Amino acid sequence: MSSGLTGRQRTVLALVCAVAVSAVYGIQPVLEAAGEDLGLGEGALGRLAAAGQIGYLAGLVLLVPLGDLFDRRGLITAHLLLTAVGAGVAATAPNGGVAIAGLALAGLFAVVVQTTVAYVAAVSPAGERGRDIGTVTSGVVVGILGVRVLSGTLGELADWRTAYLVIAGLCVTLAFAVRLALGAETRRPRVRYGPLLASLGRLVVGDRLLLSRGLVAFFLFASFGTLWSGLALPLGAAPWRLGTTEIGLFGLAGLAGALGAARTGRWADRGLASSVTGWSLALLTASWLLIAQAGTSLWLLVVGVVVLDFAVQAVHVSSQHLLTTAHPDRGSGVIGAYMVFYSLGSALGAVTTTWAHSVAGWPAASLFGAGYAALGLLTALSTRRLTTPARARSTP
Repeated sequence: MSSGLTGRQRTVLALVCAVAVSAVYGIQPVLEAAGEDLGLGEGALGRLAAAGQIGYLAGLVLLVPLGDLFDRRGLITAHLLLTAVGAGVAATAPNGGVAIAGLALAGLFAVVVQTTVAYVAAVSPAGERGRDIGTVTSGVVVGILGVRVLSGTLGELADWRTAYLVIAGLCVTLAFAVRLALGAETRRPRVRYGPLLASLGRLVVGDRLLLSRGLVAFFLFASFGTLWSGLALPLGAAPWRLGTTEIGLFGLAGLAGALGAARTGRWADRGLASSVTGWSLALLTASWLLIAQAGTSLWLLVVGVVVLDFAVQAVHVSSQHLLTTAHPDRGSGVIGAYMVFYSLGSALGAVTTTWAHSVAGWPAASLFGAGYAALGLLTALSTRRLTTPARARSTP
Protein backbone atom coordinates (compact mmCIF):
# COMPACT_ATOMS: atom_id res chain seq x y z
CA MET A 1 0.00 0.00 0.00
CA SER A 2 1.18 3.51 -0.71
CA SER A 3 2.54 5.55 2.15
CA GLY A 4 0.81 8.65 0.79
CA LEU A 5 2.07 12.20 0.31
CA THR A 6 3.87 14.41 2.75
CA GLY A 7 2.71 17.96 3.37
CA ARG A 8 5.70 19.26 1.39
CA GLN A 9 4.84 17.07 -1.60
CA ARG A 10 1.21 18.20 -1.56
CA THR A 11 2.36 21.83 -1.55
CA VAL A 12 4.69 21.27 -4.50
CA LEU A 13 1.96 19.54 -6.49
CA ALA A 14 -0.61 22.23 -5.69
CA LEU A 15 1.87 24.82 -6.97
CA VAL A 16 2.37 22.77 -10.15
CA CYS A 17 -1.38 22.94 -10.79
CA ALA A 18 -1.57 26.65 -10.02
CA VAL A 19 1.34 27.69 -12.24
CA ALA A 20 0.53 25.38 -15.17
CA VAL A 21 -3.08 26.50 -15.45
CA SER A 22 -1.92 30.13 -15.21
CA ALA A 23 -0.28 29.67 -18.60
CA VAL A 24 -3.73 29.10 -20.11
CA TYR A 25 -5.65 31.88 -18.35
CA GLY A 26 -2.97 34.55 -17.92
CA ILE A 27 -3.78 36.24 -21.21
CA GLN A 28 -7.39 37.06 -20.32
CA PRO A 29 -6.87 40.13 -18.07
CA VAL A 30 -4.38 41.71 -20.51
CA LEU A 31 -5.97 40.66 -23.78
CA GLU A 32 -6.51 44.13 -25.18
CA ALA A 33 -3.02 45.33 -24.23
CA ALA A 34 -1.43 42.22 -25.74
CA GLY A 35 -3.42 42.60 -28.95
CA GLU A 36 -2.38 46.23 -29.33
CA ASP A 37 1.28 45.39 -28.69
CA LEU A 38 1.23 42.55 -31.22
CA GLY A 39 -0.61 44.55 -33.88
CA LEU A 40 -3.76 42.44 -33.78
CA GLY A 41 -7.12 43.87 -34.68
CA GLU A 42 -10.17 43.43 -32.50
CA GLY A 43 -11.36 40.51 -34.58
CA ALA A 44 -8.12 38.60 -33.96
CA LEU A 45 -8.26 38.91 -30.17
CA GLY A 46 -10.53 35.88 -30.00
CA ARG A 47 -7.79 33.71 -31.53
CA LEU A 48 -5.30 34.99 -28.99
CA ALA A 49 -7.68 34.23 -26.12
CA ALA A 50 -8.62 30.80 -27.48
CA ALA A 51 -5.13 29.56 -28.35
CA GLY A 52 -4.31 28.23 -24.89
CA GLN A 53 -7.75 26.67 -24.50
CA ILE A 54 -7.47 24.86 -27.84
CA GLY A 55 -4.02 23.57 -26.94
CA TYR A 56 -5.33 22.43 -23.56
CA LEU A 57 -8.22 20.52 -25.11
CA ALA A 58 -5.81 18.75 -27.49
CA GLY A 59 -3.54 17.88 -24.58
CA LEU A 60 -6.40 16.33 -22.61
CA VAL A 61 -7.02 13.89 -25.44
CA LEU A 62 -3.47 13.25 -26.63
CA LEU A 63 -1.14 13.72 -23.66
CA VAL A 64 -2.95 12.97 -20.41
CA PRO A 65 -3.47 9.24 -21.24
CA LEU A 66 0.34 8.89 -21.36
CA GLY A 67 0.22 8.83 -17.56
CA ASP A 68 -1.25 5.33 -17.80
CA LEU A 69 1.83 4.22 -19.77
CA PHE A 70 4.81 6.01 -18.24
CA ASP A 71 6.12 7.19 -14.88
CA ARG A 72 4.04 10.25 -14.05
CA ARG A 73 6.83 12.00 -12.16
CA GLY A 74 8.89 12.11 -15.36
CA LEU A 75 5.91 13.31 -17.36
CA ILE A 76 5.16 16.08 -14.87
CA THR A 77 8.78 17.28 -15.06
CA ALA A 78 8.92 17.20 -18.87
CA HIS A 79 5.55 18.83 -19.37
CA LEU A 80 6.39 21.66 -16.97
CA LEU A 81 9.54 22.41 -18.97
CA LEU A 82 7.59 22.39 -22.24
CA THR A 83 4.93 24.66 -20.73
CA ALA A 84 7.78 27.03 -19.86
CA VAL A 85 8.93 26.94 -23.49
CA GLY A 86 5.46 27.89 -24.71
CA ALA A 87 5.13 30.69 -22.17
CA GLY A 88 8.59 31.97 -23.12
CA VAL A 89 7.71 31.98 -26.81
CA ALA A 90 4.54 33.96 -26.08
CA ALA A 91 6.45 36.45 -23.89
CA THR A 92 9.06 37.17 -26.56
CA ALA A 93 6.80 36.90 -29.63
CA PRO A 94 7.49 39.53 -32.32
CA ASN A 95 3.99 39.23 -33.78
CA GLY A 96 0.55 37.79 -33.18
CA GLY A 97 1.10 34.53 -35.05
CA VAL A 98 4.09 33.57 -32.91
CA ALA A 99 2.26 34.59 -29.73
CA ILE A 100 -0.72 32.42 -30.64
CA ALA A 101 1.61 29.48 -31.34
CA GLY A 102 3.37 29.99 -28.00
CA LEU A 103 0.10 30.14 -26.07
CA ALA A 104 -1.18 27.02 -27.84
CA LEU A 105 2.04 25.17 -26.96
CA ALA A 106 1.80 26.29 -23.33
CA GLY A 107 -1.84 25.16 -23.20
CA LEU A 108 -1.01 21.80 -24.76
CA PHE A 109 1.44 20.90 -22.00
CA ALA A 110 -0.46 22.66 -19.20
CA VAL A 111 -2.47 19.43 -18.98
CA VAL A 112 0.31 18.47 -16.58
CA VAL A 113 -2.43 19.47 -14.11
CA GLN A 114 -4.42 16.31 -14.88
CA THR A 115 -1.31 14.11 -14.83
CA THR A 116 -0.61 15.56 -11.39
CA VAL A 117 -4.10 14.74 -10.13
CA ALA A 118 -3.76 11.17 -11.43
CA TYR A 119 -0.37 10.86 -9.69
CA VAL A 120 -1.91 12.02 -6.42
CA ALA A 121 -4.77 9.54 -6.73
CA ALA A 122 -2.35 6.70 -7.48
CA VAL A 123 0.01 7.25 -4.55
CA SER A 124 -2.57 8.21 -1.91
CA PRO A 125 -4.06 5.55 0.40
CA ALA A 126 -7.80 5.08 -0.07
CA GLY A 127 -8.66 6.86 3.18
CA GLU A 128 -6.61 9.94 2.22
CA ARG A 129 -7.29 10.16 -1.51
CA GLY A 130 -10.07 12.74 -1.26
CA ARG A 131 -8.08 14.94 1.10
CA ASP A 132 -5.02 14.87 -1.15
CA ILE A 133 -6.98 15.51 -4.34
CA GLY A 134 -8.81 18.38 -2.63
CA THR A 135 -5.56 19.98 -1.50
CA VAL A 136 -3.76 19.63 -4.80
CA THR A 137 -6.67 20.65 -7.04
CA SER A 138 -7.14 23.79 -4.95
CA GLY A 139 -4.05 24.90 -6.83
CA VAL A 140 -6.03 24.84 -10.07
CA VAL A 141 -8.49 27.44 -8.83
CA VAL A 142 -5.64 29.44 -7.27
CA GLY A 143 -4.04 29.53 -10.72
CA ILE A 144 -7.20 30.39 -12.66
CA LEU A 145 -8.24 33.17 -10.32
CA GLY A 146 -4.88 34.27 -8.92
CA VAL A 147 -3.38 34.84 -12.35
CA ARG A 148 -6.08 37.43 -13.00
CA VAL A 149 -4.66 39.47 -10.16
CA LEU A 150 -1.02 38.79 -11.09
CA SER A 151 -1.38 39.35 -14.81
CA GLY A 152 -3.55 42.44 -14.44
CA THR A 153 -1.18 44.00 -11.91
CA LEU A 154 1.99 43.22 -13.88
CA GLY A 155 0.26 44.41 -17.03
CA GLU A 156 -0.18 47.85 -15.50
CA LEU A 157 3.18 48.02 -13.70
CA ALA A 158 5.26 46.66 -16.60
CA ASP A 159 3.62 45.00 -19.62
CA TRP A 160 1.68 41.85 -20.48
CA ARG A 161 4.85 39.96 -21.46
CA THR A 162 6.22 40.14 -17.92
CA ALA A 163 3.48 37.87 -16.60
CA TYR A 164 4.41 35.14 -19.07
CA LEU A 165 8.10 35.47 -18.30
CA VAL A 166 7.24 34.96 -14.63
CA ILE A 167 5.09 31.92 -15.47
CA ALA A 168 7.91 30.43 -17.57
CA GLY A 169 10.41 30.89 -14.74
CA LEU A 170 8.07 29.33 -12.20
CA CYS A 171 7.47 26.30 -14.46
CA VAL A 172 11.22 25.66 -14.72
CA THR A 173 11.67 26.03 -10.97
CA LEU A 174 8.82 23.63 -10.23
CA ALA A 175 10.14 21.07 -12.71
CA PHE A 176 13.30 20.76 -10.61
CA ALA A 177 11.27 20.78 -7.38
CA VAL A 178 9.13 17.87 -8.64
CA ARG A 179 12.20 15.87 -9.55
CA LEU A 180 13.63 16.36 -6.08
CA ALA A 181 10.46 16.06 -3.99
CA LEU A 182 8.55 13.17 -5.58
CA GLY A 183 9.23 9.48 -5.83
CA ALA A 184 8.89 7.51 -9.04
CA GLU A 185 5.78 5.38 -9.41
CA THR A 186 5.81 1.60 -9.55
CA ARG A 187 5.88 0.57 -13.20
CA ARG A 188 2.56 -0.48 -14.65
CA PRO A 189 2.04 -3.01 -17.45
CA ARG A 190 2.61 -1.35 -20.82
CA VAL A 191 -0.05 -1.17 -23.52
CA ARG A 192 0.19 0.55 -26.84
CA TYR A 193 -0.83 4.19 -27.16
CA GLY A 194 -3.34 3.74 -30.02
CA PRO A 195 -5.37 0.99 -28.34
CA LEU A 196 -5.31 2.99 -25.11
CA LEU A 197 -6.94 6.01 -26.79
CA ALA A 198 -9.50 3.78 -28.48
CA SER A 199 -10.39 2.12 -25.18
CA LEU A 200 -10.90 5.52 -23.56
CA GLY A 201 -13.34 6.46 -26.30
CA ARG A 202 -15.32 3.30 -25.59
CA LEU A 203 -15.15 4.05 -21.86
CA VAL A 204 -16.69 7.50 -22.27
CA VAL A 205 -19.63 5.99 -24.13
CA GLY A 206 -20.02 2.82 -22.07
CA ASP A 207 -19.16 3.81 -18.50
CA ARG A 208 -22.23 5.45 -16.96
CA LEU A 209 -20.32 6.84 -13.98
CA LEU A 210 -17.82 8.65 -16.23
CA LEU A 211 -20.57 9.88 -18.54
CA SER A 212 -22.74 11.14 -15.68
CA ARG A 213 -19.84 12.89 -13.92
CA GLY A 214 -18.72 14.31 -17.25
CA LEU A 215 -22.16 15.81 -17.87
CA VAL A 216 -22.21 17.26 -14.35
CA ALA A 217 -18.77 18.80 -15.08
CA PHE A 218 -20.05 20.18 -18.39
CA PHE A 219 -22.88 22.12 -16.72
CA LEU A 220 -20.78 22.95 -13.63
CA PHE A 221 -18.06 24.67 -15.63
CA ALA A 222 -20.53 26.27 -18.04
CA SER A 223 -21.85 28.06 -14.94
CA PHE A 224 -18.30 28.83 -13.77
CA GLY A 225 -17.33 30.11 -17.22
CA THR A 226 -20.43 32.30 -17.36
CA LEU A 227 -19.20 34.19 -14.31
CA TRP A 228 -15.50 34.49 -14.97
CA SER A 229 -15.68 35.10 -18.71
CA GLY A 230 -18.33 37.79 -18.34
CA LEU A 231 -17.80 39.45 -14.97
CA ALA A 232 -15.71 42.27 -16.42
CA LEU A 233 -18.69 43.38 -18.51
CA PRO A 234 -20.91 44.71 -15.68
CA LEU A 235 -17.95 45.82 -13.56
CA GLY A 236 -16.40 47.82 -16.38
CA ALA A 237 -19.67 49.56 -17.20
CA ALA A 238 -21.72 52.17 -15.31
CA PRO A 239 -22.11 52.70 -12.43
CA TRP A 240 -18.82 51.05 -11.39
CA ARG A 241 -16.43 51.59 -14.34
CA LEU A 242 -13.66 49.58 -12.68
CA GLY A 243 -10.22 49.12 -14.23
CA THR A 244 -8.53 45.80 -15.05
CA THR A 245 -6.60 45.64 -11.78
CA GLU A 246 -9.72 46.34 -9.70
CA ILE A 247 -11.71 43.75 -11.63
CA GLY A 248 -8.88 41.26 -11.17
CA LEU A 249 -9.13 41.65 -7.41
CA PHE A 250 -12.52 39.96 -7.49
CA GLY A 251 -10.52 36.82 -8.11
CA LEU A 252 -9.54 36.99 -4.43
CA ALA A 253 -13.17 36.40 -3.47
CA GLY A 254 -13.23 33.36 -5.72
CA LEU A 255 -10.00 32.13 -4.13
CA ALA A 256 -11.52 32.37 -0.68
CA GLY A 257 -14.47 30.24 -1.73
CA ALA A 258 -12.41 27.65 -3.58
CA LEU A 259 -9.83 27.24 -0.82
CA GLY A 260 -12.64 26.89 1.70
CA ALA A 261 -13.81 23.84 -0.27
CA ALA A 262 -10.45 22.06 -0.09
CA ARG A 263 -11.61 20.07 2.95
CA THR A 264 -14.56 18.59 1.08
CA GLY A 265 -12.18 15.87 -0.08
CA ARG A 266 -12.30 14.47 3.47
CA TRP A 267 -16.08 14.13 3.14
CA ALA A 268 -15.56 12.18 -0.08
CA ASP A 269 -13.18 9.88 1.80
CA ARG A 270 -16.07 9.10 4.15
CA GLY A 271 -18.35 8.10 1.27
CA LEU A 272 -20.26 11.39 1.09
CA ALA A 273 -19.28 12.42 -2.46
CA SER A 274 -22.83 12.08 -3.76
CA SER A 275 -24.31 14.19 -0.95
CA VAL A 276 -21.60 16.84 -1.37
CA THR A 277 -22.38 17.02 -5.08
CA GLY A 278 -26.11 17.52 -4.49
CA TRP A 279 -26.05 20.30 -1.93
CA SER A 280 -23.09 22.02 -3.62
CA LEU A 281 -24.95 22.24 -6.93
CA ALA A 282 -27.97 23.61 -5.07
CA LEU A 283 -25.69 26.27 -3.54
CA LEU A 284 -24.26 27.01 -6.98
CA THR A 285 -27.72 27.62 -8.39
CA ALA A 286 -28.67 29.88 -5.45
CA SER A 287 -25.42 31.87 -5.72
CA TRP A 288 -26.65 33.38 -8.99
CA LEU A 289 -29.41 35.22 -7.13
CA LEU A 290 -26.61 37.26 -5.54
CA ILE A 291 -24.33 37.44 -8.58
CA ALA A 292 -27.20 38.84 -10.65
CA GLN A 293 -27.10 41.95 -8.42
CA ALA A 294 -23.66 42.97 -9.79
CA GLY A 295 -25.12 46.12 -11.30
CA THR A 296 -26.43 47.39 -7.95
CA SER A 297 -24.39 45.87 -5.10
CA LEU A 298 -20.73 44.84 -5.07
CA TRP A 299 -21.11 43.27 -1.60
CA LEU A 300 -23.82 40.89 -2.76
CA LEU A 301 -21.66 40.07 -5.77
CA VAL A 302 -18.66 39.24 -3.57
CA VAL A 303 -20.73 36.88 -1.41
CA GLY A 304 -22.14 35.23 -4.52
CA VAL A 305 -18.66 34.75 -5.99
CA VAL A 306 -17.42 33.12 -2.76
CA VAL A 307 -20.38 30.72 -2.69
CA LEU A 308 -20.08 29.88 -6.39
CA ASP A 309 -16.39 29.02 -6.23
CA PHE A 310 -16.85 26.99 -3.05
CA ALA A 311 -19.58 24.95 -4.75
CA VAL A 312 -17.65 24.43 -7.98
CA GLN A 313 -14.53 23.19 -6.19
CA ALA A 314 -16.54 20.89 -3.89
CA VAL A 315 -18.23 19.17 -6.85
CA HIS A 316 -14.99 18.99 -8.85
CA VAL A 317 -13.07 17.30 -6.03
CA SER A 318 -15.91 14.84 -5.35
CA SER A 319 -16.13 13.85 -9.02
CA GLN A 320 -12.41 13.21 -9.37
CA HIS A 321 -12.41 11.18 -6.15
CA LEU A 322 -15.22 8.95 -7.47
CA LEU A 323 -13.62 8.46 -10.89
CA THR A 324 -10.10 7.65 -9.68
CA THR A 325 -11.53 5.25 -7.09
CA ALA A 326 -13.60 3.47 -9.74
CA HIS A 327 -10.68 3.27 -12.20
CA PRO A 328 -7.44 3.04 -10.16
CA ASP A 329 -5.38 1.63 -13.06
CA ARG A 330 -6.58 4.16 -15.64
CA GLY A 331 -6.53 7.34 -13.58
CA SER A 332 -4.81 9.55 -16.16
CA GLY A 333 -7.05 8.62 -19.06
CA VAL A 334 -10.26 8.85 -17.03
CA ILE A 335 -9.32 12.27 -15.61
CA GLY A 336 -8.40 13.46 -19.11
CA ALA A 337 -11.74 12.31 -20.52
CA TYR A 338 -13.61 13.94 -17.65
CA MET A 339 -11.76 17.21 -18.21
CA VAL A 340 -12.81 17.31 -21.86
CA PHE A 341 -16.36 17.86 -20.58
CA TYR A 342 -14.94 20.61 -18.31
CA SER A 343 -13.31 22.40 -21.25
CA LEU A 344 -16.40 22.20 -23.44
CA GLY A 345 -18.57 23.53 -20.60
CA SER A 346 -16.21 26.43 -19.95
CA ALA A 347 -16.26 27.33 -23.63
CA LEU A 348 -20.06 27.24 -23.71
CA GLY A 349 -20.28 29.52 -20.68
CA ALA A 350 -17.85 32.00 -22.23
CA VAL A 351 -19.80 32.19 -25.48
CA THR A 352 -23.28 32.49 -24.00
CA THR A 353 -22.40 35.03 -21.31
CA THR A 354 -21.09 37.57 -23.82
CA TRP A 355 -24.04 36.98 -26.15
CA ALA A 356 -26.64 37.23 -23.37
CA HIS A 357 -25.03 40.38 -21.98
CA SER A 358 -25.04 42.05 -25.39
CA VAL A 359 -28.73 41.25 -25.83
CA ALA A 360 -30.24 41.89 -22.38
CA GLY A 361 -27.47 42.77 -19.92
CA TRP A 362 -26.04 41.02 -16.89
CA PRO A 363 -29.38 39.68 -15.54
CA ALA A 364 -29.74 37.64 -18.74
CA ALA A 365 -26.20 36.28 -18.43
CA SER A 366 -26.93 35.40 -14.79
CA LEU A 367 -30.02 33.50 -15.87
CA PHE A 368 -27.83 31.35 -18.12
CA GLY A 369 -25.39 30.74 -15.25
CA ALA A 370 -28.20 29.68 -12.93
CA GLY A 371 -29.75 27.52 -15.64
CA TYR A 372 -26.50 25.62 -16.21
CA ALA A 373 -26.17 25.04 -12.46
CA ALA A 374 -29.75 23.76 -12.25
CA LEU A 375 -29.14 21.37 -15.17
CA GLY A 376 -26.05 20.08 -13.38
CA LEU A 377 -28.14 19.47 -10.25
CA LEU A 378 -30.82 17.61 -12.22
CA THR A 379 -28.15 15.46 -13.88
CA ALA A 380 -26.56 14.63 -10.53
CA LEU A 381 -29.88 13.74 -8.93
CA SER A 382 -31.00 11.57 -11.83
CA THR A 383 -27.72 9.59 -11.80
CA ARG A 384 -27.17 9.53 -8.05
CA ARG A 385 -27.44 5.75 -7.80
CA LEU A 386 -24.28 5.44 -9.93
CA THR A 387 -22.18 7.07 -7.18
CA THR A 388 -23.03 4.69 -4.36
CA PRO A 389 -19.90 2.95 -3.06
CA ALA A 390 -20.79 -0.40 -4.63
CA ARG A 391 -21.38 1.06 -8.07
CA ALA A 392 -18.44 3.44 -7.87
CA ARG A 393 -16.05 0.51 -7.50
CA SER A 394 -17.30 -1.31 -10.57
CA THR A 395 -17.05 -0.62 -14.25
CA PRO A 396 -20.30 -0.99 -16.22
